[in-house]
Amino acid sequence: MGRIGLHGPWDTSYGGRMARYFDVHPEDPQPRSIAQAVQILRDGGLIAYPTDSCFALGCTLGNREGRDRIVRIRQLNDKHNFTLMCRDFAQLGQLVHIDNRVFRAIKSATPGPYTFILPATSDVPHRLQQPKKKTVGVRISDHPVARALVAELGEPIMTSTLLLPDEEEPLTDGWQVKEALNHQVDAVIDSGECGIEPTTVVDISDGYAEVTRIGAGDPTPFEA
Repeated sequence: MGRIGLHGPWDTSYGGRMARYFDVHPEDPQPRSIAQAVQILRDGGLIAYPTDSCFALGCTLGNREGRDRIVRIRQLNDKHNFTLMCRDFAQLGQLVHIDNRVFRAIKSATPGPYTFILPATSDVPHRLQQPKKKTVGVRISDHPVARALVAELGEPIMTSTLLLPDEEEPLTDGWQVKEALNHQVDAVIDSGECGIEPTTVVDISDGYAEVTRIGAGDPTPFEA
């Protein structure tokens, strides 16, 4: 049995309680539902939530178990860069070192469907950094639900695209997500279908921009 929270025990054995389901408005998400979902995060839970690219899995930065659950669900290896979903550019700037040469390009592309890989600051737990390069992904979503969650939580959400193993495309519908992960996450937030493309990933960890994945964001501003 896992941690006891305000909403009951988090069962991390993948077979206990079902995920809570929140049906929220896509443009004006209900504050009560957002507050309840954030409480699940604070209690150590793992949530599936919509972004401006596709669904994502998320937990708090300090949730070691939540990170491990994401690794198991997605079957990730140690080369994976986790992403920190940020409220705004000021919060993003506290988590990564940003070279002045790319500052304007990043700022002009946020909020939006981009993930930027950058050297992590000391504010990022080591377990969330890429082991060899000490980097981490950061992004600012333009989706009202994602923005509301981060604002209510008051800190970044450790997040990863909800792309299941052996699947070519992420899940796009909240009920699909709940059916697939009903005993593996603690909450699913549904605001209607979101995109099927993950973020465009731009690696700037070596001081120059390299587009390593073309997704929902236009890669043109970061291509040589």
